[in-house]
This record gives sequence, C-alpha cells and structure tokens, in this order.
Amino acid sequence: MKKNILLIMTGGTISMKNVADLGVVPTSELADFLTKFPQLKGVANVEVMDHLNIPSPYMTPEMMFGLAKLIDEKIVDYDGVVITHGTDTLEESAYMADLVLTTRKPVVFTAAMRSGSDLGLDGPRNIIGSVRVASHHESHDKGVLVVMNDEIHTARDVVKTDSGKVDAFNSPGLGPLGIVDPDTVVYHRNCPYRESVLTDSIDDNIDLIRAYCGMDGRFIKTSMQSCARAIVIEAFGRGNLPQEIVPIIKEAIDKGILIVIASRTYTGRVLPEYGYTGGGKNLEDLGAILAGDLKGSKARLRLMALFGTHKDPALVRQYFRSSHESEQED
Repeated sequence: MKKNILLIMTGGTISMKNVADLGVVPTSELADFLTKFPQLKGVANVEVMDHLNIPSPYMTPEMMFGLAKLIDEKIVDYDGVVITHGTDTLEESAYMADLVLTTRKPVVFTAAMRSGSDLGLDGPRNIIGSVRVASHHESHDKGVLVVMNDEIHTARDVVKTDSGKVDAFNSPGLGPLGIVDPDTVVYHRNCPYRESVLTDSIDDNIDLIRAYCGMDGRFIKTSMQSCARAIVIEAFGRGNLPQEIVPIIKEAIDKGILIVIASRTYTGRVLPEYGYTGGGKNLEDLGAILAGDLKGSKARLRLMALFGTHKDPALVRQYFRSSHESEQED
C-alpha cells in the first residue's frame, strides 16, 4: 500500500530557474510541476505544501524553528514528511528539526545543486529518492535525514563540502547511513548520537566565531557588548586558540557567558589534550565547554534550543555537557 507523504517546499535552487539578465532566481513553477510529476505518483500519495519560496541564505533560526513546529503539526496526518530546501543552510535547518521534533516518523530534507534551467538537473531525482526514503519502513525513528545524490545522511553529521557539485553533501569521516538504489532503499548503519530538546521557543542570541592565525579578542568583545548568551568558537585542531585571546575568554566566562569550543576541521573531536595557554585543556580548565565532534554551526543551534527551554546558563551548561558526554560513551 502506498504511503501518504507531505512534501513541504521552502525554496532554494531546487525551486529556481535562470532568467535573462537576472541570473538564477526563485520561480513558482515547482509546486505545479510536482503535482503532475508521474514518477512521484508512482512512489507514494504525495500532497504538496508551498510553505516558503526563498533563497536559503534568507533562512533565520526562527524560520527554521517554525518549520520544525510545522512539521510536527502536519506529520500527524501523514506517514512521513519531505522538505525541499536550499543547500546553503539545509544542514542547519535539518539539524534544528532533528533537535526539536517530537515525531518518530520519517522526516527527510532534500535540495538541488542545479537549478531547473541547468543540464542534468538533480532536483527531481533527489525528490523521488527522498519520498522513497520517507516511505520506507526502516526510516522510522532514525531522526531527521538528508537525501542527496542517492545517499542518505543524518542531519547531525551532514555537511555541504562543495559549492557546486551534485555530490556536495557528505558526512566527513563517517559516510552515509545508506543509499537509494533503483530497486530499494538500503541502510548500512544507524546513527548512535541523538539528542532531543523539548522546547517551545529558541534564543538566537548565540554567536559563532571562527579562529584564524593572529586572531585577537575583537569579535569576542563585540559579542560580550551585544550581551550574547553564549559564544561558539571554531578553534584550531583539537580545540586550540592563540594565547592572546585567553584573557578575554576568561573575562567572558567570568561574566556568565558560555564559551563552547568546536573545531574548524571537518573531522575529529576537540579534546582537553594541550595544556599550554590557549590549548584545549587550558580552555576547559578555565570553564569553556568542549563540543566533541559537533560542528560549530550545529553547536550554536543546540545552544539556541537549550536556552529556549532552560534560561539559566548553568542548566544549559549542564545539559550541553551531559549530552556531549553521553555521545562519547556510546
């Protein structure tokens, strides 16, 4: 029996075409195309909802959170939900949904690297693959998934690693959960790391700063002046920073601002390994929180969700650290 799948459209390249003198811009044609797409009708009973039609750089954390709440509301009447999204912020929208959704039904994000005007456009194939994944019995209770280029990834681990290739989405160091073959959906592994944050709101006053050689404390000071609740720093390697910024980090911690250290590398964990001033161990000893292998952009979203339900920074620190420690035990 065919499954009932809701397809929610939010825009992005998958909904765009090249218009003379304007470049690639949003159009309203995809929704009409999908309602008449015969290959889609052969996979599942699909209902299309045109929720947004914006370039994904326009997405905000509030819009991502609102999209997650919409999914939770609508999925009650369906067997699964597929969301079309722009590639630039897809990994963040998918992870936000993975954090706050309460459903255990399949939820799949997909996109396109090529617009509707390009040769070899990938959007229709990605949509078909996503609907097949959302309809598959093994997709239940796997968290939010991302399907691109016939591969299935977890929202937590997937990263856009190329600006233009159709195989731009990868889970560095881990690989996909599975694949979409012509005859069936095949899962190779499960995701051992899952975290849910039950919240009715988020706090987006969380900053993200990327380390660079010769870095000083200007950006951290700016975050402090804007009363950021927390600052995520994508540090070097195992979680190391220049010694010059350690005093301003300590000042921020003393003022109750959470400092979370992630790595700017694609793979590997931050660890309390180096004890020199600015090293990961030194920063943890000062009170910074190490984010394990979670990417900086996603650590920021996790903090937004945690601050949405726990207003006390001490509680956010406790829950952030406990979830990270449980991941390492797994």
